[in-house]
Amino acid sequence: MNIINVIRNEEQLHWRQMLKCVWSLSIPAMLSQITYIVMEYIDAAMVGSLGAAASAAIGLVAPVMWFVYGIGMAAVQGFSVQVAQFIGAKKLQYSRDTFRQGLICVSVFAVLVAGIGVFISPYLPGWLGATPEIYVGAYDYFMVYMLGMPIVMLRILATAMLQSSGSMKSASFFNCIMCVLDIGFNALFIFPAGYVALLGLDVWWPGLGFGVKGAAMGTVTAEGVTACILLYLAVMRRHYTRQKMGMQWHLTQSCLKDALKISCPIALEQGVLTGAMIAMMIIVAPLGTVAIAANSFAITAEAFCYMPGYGIAIAATTLVGQSIGAKKPAFARGFAWFSVGTGMFTMGILGAVMYMVAPAVFAFLTPDLNVQQLGTDVLRIQLLAESLFAASIVGAGALRGARDTMFSSIMNLASMWGVRMPLALYLVGLYGLRGVWTAMCLEVCVRGLLFLVRIYKQKWDNRGSME
Repeated sequence: MNIINVIRNEEQLHWRQMLKCVWSLSIPAMLSQITYIVMEYIDAAMVGSLGAAASAAIGLVAPVMWFVYGIGMAAVQGFSVQVAQFIGAKKLQYSRDTFRQGLICVSVFAVLVAGIGVFISPYLPGWLGATPEIYVGAYDYFMVYMLGMPIVMLRILATAMLQSSGSMKSASFFNCIMCVLDIGFNALFIFPAGYVALLGLDVWWPGLGFGVKGAAMGTVTAEGVTACILLYLAVMRRHYTRQKMGMQWHLTQSCLKDALKISCPIALEQGVLTGAMIAMMIIVAPLGTVAIAANSFAITAEAFCYMPGYGIAIAATTLVGQSIGAKKPAFARGFAWFSVGTGMFTMGILGAVMYMVAPAVFAFLTPDLNVQQLGTDVLRIQLLAESLFAASIVGAGALRGARDTMFSSIMNLASMWGVRMPLALYLVGLYGLRGVWTAMCLEVCVRGLLFLVRIYKQKWDNRGSME
């Protein structure tokens, strides 16, 4: 199905057609996200085999990495949302020009972020309350990842441009390949050289034995290979973003102004969300290595449920953005609701499955029995809120397609810092890590309900379209 032609040429869409459009874009993105989570599981198991301290080292700095990643995503969205709307409005020259400007701005921004990250890396573990046994591992992991941030952000940009132009399958396929590469590179960089059992044979494995640092090196290497492939597809092959000789590589005031209008609220939203996660880690850190490791593994395990929601949110942004670009607000409203419903159904089912298999998942992730038990307990608390979590994730994606990014920022600020943080500070003293995750569960429910109300009241008019 050519989604772009459907949106442009049809005057009305039956609900079955809308649902088909949502699923046709969502499934490739969801598969990519699920594959990425499988990679995260295997990564966690690889590092977990080094002991609870190694897992805690990565878990300690993970919220800061999510913060950096989220800011990078915000910068990319400032250009990819414009591309989606230009494509919907049949303005091919503008979509290609916006992509070029995105390449320039995101590259410069990524180098700046990387420099700041490397500079603060020796101090960050101490700021987060690291204990001596995890300090060095946390520092090494964060520094290597920050050095690779320009590569990571270019991969994000190329992926977003392909997705905005409707090429979900290509973007998803090569992101899945990245996951496979990551496993291989991690095994190479994390473990020392030696013989390993493979299909009943002892095979020599040329490992480099970098430990925790090797996990970051493996991830960045896999990102680099994938970034080269996706950039080639976006720059040279995809019709809507293809660049040709003679095109001018310069910045325009109108494009940058629109990018800032889109990106700044998203950056604020990501800053609020990940800033709260950093604050939560500061609350969790005094509980000890077992609590830090259990918290990290629980977040990884829950990702299997919520990352497909982000895949559906990507589809929602594309469909809503192209509908508004084509000046069809009824399509935008329909796609928004069908995307949210799809996300709530999918994440609800996955949450129920994860609730049942949680003990087996933690047994795979870590051999530490104390971490297994605590991680299972806190994860099951959060799983009760997965459907409403989906409403906030996919709802934010739909609103981004309409350029309504400020609401998400305000609601996340009010919900995270007005509900989650006060509850976590109160409950951690009573119930430890279980209290922290109870606060998370209650806050996610509040946030999901707020997004459902916003989707219902949104006008979905043409105010975000390109003139």
